[in-house]
Amino acid sequence: MTAHFDPSQLSPEEAARRRHGMVTIVLLLAGPAVLAIADLHWRTGFDGWKLLHLVLFTLLFLLVALGAAQAVIGFALRRRGGDACRIVDSVEAADEGLPIAAPIAIVMPVCNEDVARVIEGLRAVYESVERTGRLPECHFFLLSDSTDPNCWIGEEAAWLALTRKLGAHGRIFYRKRRVGINQKAGNLADFCRRWGRLYRYMIVLDADNIMTGDAAVRLVRLMEHNHRVGIIQCAPLLVNGETVLARLQQFATRLYGPVSAAGLNYWQLSEGNYWGHNAIIRLAPFIRHCSLPELPGEGPFGGRILSHDYVEAALMRRAGWDVWLAADVEGNYEEGPVTIIDYAKRDRRWLQGNLQHARLIAARGFHGVNRVHFMLGILAYLASPMWLAFLLFSTVIAANSGNAVPDALPDSGFAAYLHWSYQGEAVSIFLYTIALLFLPKALALLDLRTRPDEVAAFGGWEPLIEGALLETLVFTLLAPILMLFHTWFVFQTLSGRKVAWGKKGGGAPGELDWVEPIVAHAEQTALGVLGTMLLWWISPWLVLWMSPILAGLILSIPLSYLTASRSLGRLLRQRGLLNTPEENRPPPELARLSSGLASRRASAEPPQELFANYGLLQAVLDPYVNAAHVSLLRTKGETPVATGERLVSLRAALLRDGPKALNPRDRIALLMDADSMLALHRELWATPASRLAEWWRLALKFYTRLAPPPQSAFVR
Repeated sequence: MTAHFDPSQLSPEEAARRRHGMVTIVLLLAGPAVLAIADLHWRTGFDGWKLLHLVLFTLLFLLVALGAAQAVIGFALRRRGGDACRIVDSVEAADEGLPIAAPIAIVMPVCNEDVARVIEGLRAVYESVERTGRLPECHFFLLSDSTDPNCWIGEEAAWLALTRKLGAHGRIFYRKRRVGINQKAGNLADFCRRWGRLYRYMIVLDADNIMTGDAAVRLVRLMEHNHRVGIIQCAPLLVNGETVLARLQQFATRLYGPVSAAGLNYWQLSEGNYWGHNAIIRLAPFIRHCSLPELPGEGPFGGRILSHDYVEAALMRRAGWDVWLAADVEGNYEEGPVTIIDYAKRDRRWLQGNLQHARLIAARGFHGVNRVHFMLGILAYLASPMWLAFLLFSTVIAANSGNAVPDALPDSGFAAYLHWSYQGEAVSIFLYTIALLFLPKALALLDLRTRPDEVAAFGGWEPLIEGALLETLVFTLLAPILMLFHTWFVFQTLSGRKVAWGKKGGGAPGELDWVEPIVAHAEQTALGVLGTMLLWWISPWLVLWMSPILAGLILSIPLSYLTASRSLGRLLRQRGLLNTPEENRPPPELARLSSGLASRRASAEPPQELFANYGLLQAVLDPYVNAAHVSLLRTKGETPVATGERLVSLRAALLRDGPKALNPRDRIALLMDADSMLALHRELWATPASRLAEWWRLALKFYTRLAPPPQSAFVR
């Protein structure tokens, strides 16, 4: 690679030229459709409904046009060899082998995650960095906010076992916050306050992320070479999908992502965004400038900022530091939601944080591009209620038109000069909309025509085309389901309410049963049936026009169930459908993660009666885990007499009657008290079995069957 780009020499005029060009293309793509639908309403006479309908259509179509414009530009850039302004082209090939003297922290915040996945992912990253020879510059931090005792104790035991196995004492650190204030943002802020001054860079990974050592080293070199860059964000690929939905997502992002990412970098340049993970951060300016403010007031728009990443990028840019997207840095991976319901739950968590950004759009000092990021993040969720309102207005307008034949409506308007019938104009708008929606997909496939090696990595053209068609069909049906979810979440958020979800049913191991889809989608199914009946009464043509939306709602329950199926996902993989290059040719890090998880999950599992409180069992019964847990607890002053007496009674009840005799708060209180944990361990082993609860007798039997000594936790 020969360096041909210096980010410090990027002129404001060049950035403005690109952004003006992007806006021009968006308007050129959206303009004909907006003009045509305005003409349709003009020909039949404007009223309040049609004006609102036109406004909603314009806003929604601009979002569609933006996605299409990014794809067009990204496709053109990739055809000519790439953008001239990419942060990855700022380092000379001769500099790749130079030593790195910068201290680096690789941090992974976790909260009640699958411990096996967390530890094996951390192992894969550690060993990959070790293979680069840059391990001496790196420290790894597992930053826990877990409140589930099974996760908490499992993390401690598995961390100790991992450091012992890798010989990584003093290189992999574990920290459990006593109080998880402000969730992930607070977790990272706490790390920065305690240890941030010791490191020049921080690489942030989520619990389901993987970054290869080569990618980490390349990011550090990019930061070392560009001293005004504060954040470099990578574009992680979705991997390890087993369910149909997860495989659909990772296939789509892998196929369409590179073209769109190239178009995104074209206009955002050094005013890029931060997505909260798979990114490298220059710690000194981050600590100094990116402390999150608390928004005034309460409710959905006040209080602590929930979606911190967009805001931190804006604060970094306001302080004069660049933020870049490095979409071409390979070796970044993450995992996606496995079911539609999980997808919706994730969006529910993100939605309020994005809506909060409305308070920041006009905040003083932010760059215009960061304000655009805020607005696009908000519209990502408001688009759903806007789309629903658009459909409702379309229905009202159709009902007001009665049974009038479109060709019999007035022919005034500019379409009359084109000899364009009312019906022909309406169909043309529909086809143009479909064309723009599918344009990014078509351009991504065309882009692969010049990349035969990548086509071969997908498995060839036949499974590639079949996968694209299947992905298009399924996501077309899923779109109205997500529309209703997002609309309901917006309403709940604005009203200050929380969304309640039913408990997951039993079902076969690894599979979703029918209970949760029925509970989650029953109202959507009913709405689809009633909507079909209403639209048929208004006009059978309207049912045909909205058939993809109605079909998605009516079929929401079986769609949710089938897309959550792991067995069907495995069948598709065996047939070569929806396979990605990372599946067909897995990199060493993903192969190591897969084998490590298989090995862990093949180990002995505790009886079902023990699993609910297995973390407590480990911390009390296992000498190694008990000692490790106590050593990680914070020291405290003298315990008040009343508190001490309460803890003594809780210990006695726990041993005599088992964990069910205590509520979750009491069990946590014991786990957080070092004296109690030491006393429980001694008393458990000193008490005759006849005086222990049956639960503890079962625990002792299971413990003695494990390979002595039990040095690591069971993780699930």
